[in-house]
Amino acid sequence: MGELRDRMEADLTLAGYRKNTREHYLRWARQYTRHFMRPPEEMGEPEVRAYLLHLIEERKLSSTTVRIARAALKFLYQKTLHRPLEVEHLPVMRRPRRLPAVLSGTEVSRLLDAVRSPKYRMVLMSLYAAGLRISEGCRLRAEDIDSKRMLIHVHDGKGGRDRYTVLSTRLLGHLRDYFRIFRPREWLFPGRGVEGCISRSTVESVFSKALVASGITKRATPHTLRHSFATHLLECGTDVTVIQAVLGHGSLRATEVYTHVSLEHIGRVRSPLDVLGTEEATVLG
Repeated sequence: MGELRDRMEADLTLAGYRKNTREHYLRWARQYTRHFMRPPEEMGEPEVRAYLLHLIEERKLSSTTVRIARAALKFLYQKTLHRPLEVEHLPVMRRPRRLPAVLSGTEVSRLLDAVRSPKYRMVLMSLYAAGLRISEGCRLRAEDIDSKRMLIHVHDGKGGRDRYTVLSTRLLGHLRDYFRIFRPREWLFPGRGVEGCISRSTVESVFSKALVASGITKRATPHTLRHSFATHLLECGTDVTVIQAVLGHGSLRATEVYTHVSLEHIGRVRSPLDVLGTEEATVLG
């Protein structure tokens, strides 16, 4: 894309998009261009439609991936090429409401016990104990741990938002042991990545190996620890608005999925059949 790529990258930077998002958008713009072997300036709505259908029908990509591709091309035409009409009427692919995988408390314990490295065990423990996204856990700093107020300060979360989440008493104890052994300086979990902190790919690899070693057969990722954190909080009676705050969700709608996941809550519900013929049945008329 040459000069156009540079313009789009500058526009993304000016708009305040984060590095990962800029890279994703530029990659989709490049793939779109390569697919038709023509510059985007010579194409428009028909080509964008055809390309998105190609991603859905031929490449069988997920709705989340297609939505990202659409957003990238929308930005390209709307902001960089100043042709908003090309993408104004493009439908947005509906996102299926799938329930996230959740590990039980016993499974979380087995998973953590399967990690031999104290450092990597601490990373996964932090993701679960505080409901962190994997990128948030990788980028934790020592000063983010507020032991006086029992809070963890999460910087630059999704959407560039900062927030506070809970600092577990048990996690704090393990962190103090970890500090005494490793003496981390800038990053809580240093690594060999460009920034100096542990990389996302390393955490994903450690998690995958621990999943196999622990004998857990559920389809899970490090993000499953965040889902499990939220679900277990709900099952302990924590208000859903509090869960929204510690997860950093911009909308309560995103948090409410856990009300469907909490099988323990569903299991406590009594069917009206169970009260027929009893004194409680009077409320049924």
